Amino acid sequence: MGCGRSVRAPFFCMKPKRRSAAENNALRQKLTVLLLWMLLPGVLLFALSCGAVPIPLRLLWSPDGSTESAILHGIRLPRVVLGAFAGAALAGAGTILQSVLRNDLASPGILGVSAGGGAAGLALLLLLPEAPAWLPAASFAGALAAALLIYLAAWRNGVSPERLILAGVALSALLSALSGTMLILNSEKVAGVLDFSLGSLAGRGWREVRICVPYLLAALAVTPFFARRLDLLVLGDESAASLGLRVEATRTALLALAALLAAGAVSAAGLLGFVGLIAPHTARLLTGALHRRLIPASLALGAMLVVLADAFGRSLRPPEELPAGVALALLGPLFFLWLLRRRGGGS
Repeated sequence: MGCGRSVRAPFFCMKPKRRSAAENNALRQKLTVLLLWMLLPGVLLFALSCGAVPIPLRLLWSPDGSTESAILHGIRLPRVVLGAFAGAALAGAGTILQSVLRNDLASPGILGVSAGGGAAGLALLLLLPEAPAWLPAASFAGALAAALLIYLAAWRNGVSPERLILAGVALSALLSALSGTMLILNSEKVAGVLDFSLGSLAGRGWREVRICVPYLLAALAVTPFFARRLDLLVLGDESAASLGLRVEATRTALLALAALLAAGAVSAAGLLGFVGLIAPHTARLLTGALHRRLIPASLALGAMLVVLADAFGRSLRPPEELPAGVALALLGPLFFLWLLRRRGGGS
């Protein structure tokens, strides 16, 4: 029997089903997410090898008690771990805020959450310089307090994205002015707080990892489960409500989650800018707008961005270090403008 006009052709004559363009695009986006997460361990290992002292990576799994081994395990490893979690947290917070507020410029820095943590951390370092161990807790409390104030200021029979943005920008400006005033009035102590105010991982160790990573890990683990709700919120409040979403409750929960992520990042690494903007936009270009792919891609990109910025700062002019926040401020705007240009050219 041939493959000609038979009623039912045998299996070896059947042509494979061709995937549609949408299916091919979805497969490409899934592979991109997988590739980003496969790339992340390589970036972390690369960052461990960067610094004033060249250290072979074999010491990571075979410590020998040498000075290089002590530097690797006691200084660089906790720094890279904390940087990866801080970057992922900022990227996750930025992704949530951009979708909840339906504004491409929404980020923890613009909405005042980071400014709240920064003001609280600066106040502790300037007023109680003998108690730096409380810095993560103070920054975390300040960021959460700022988020609560923004929410209360924007409340009027519910919270709209426009009022949240206005309240966040206003509070961010107020807290930034307060931080600047504290620095001017305590100019003799400025050198001791520069790393925190600029955003840096210098001096971070396993103690900060034990304090910050558990609640960052919990918040990051929860974030992907909100992917479908974020997809619905992007459609608008009325459309989301018509599809069965409890809009106000969902928005409140997501804003609290974004505040928790941003607060954890500030307590871990100080005021790092641009991560919450660049990572979500880059992920959106690579994987599309569906949050089940956008969130994991954004988390991986945020982690790599902060770790690479810190490695760049350590390697630029050893033994001196450039804070990761300065490296991001130098490289971030150029990269972000390139992203905007590419996105505008493709629209």
